[in-house]
Amino acid sequence: MQSISTIGLNIAKSVFQVHGVDAAGQVVIRRQLKRRFVLSFLEKLPPCLVGIEACASSHHWSRELQALGHTVRLMPPAL
Repeated sequence: MQSISTIGLNIAKSVFQVHGVDAAGQVVIRRQLKRRFVLSFLEKLPPCLVGIEACASSHHWSRELQALGHTVRLMPPAL
């Protein structure tokens, strides 16, 4: 498997979407994960940039992912 450099994480109530690309921008992974499996999945990956849409729970997920060594960027929601 190619190395994932950037992940887009769409957080929801119970099912999260993970979209990972390599340094060249090629899609490496697209996956749906239940909430309880998100941290165990991301802790197996090498540290990378994770983008999350800013919302009430995104700050919690940001702290959890930073504790795993990832760099997290919160993005304002698009209007």
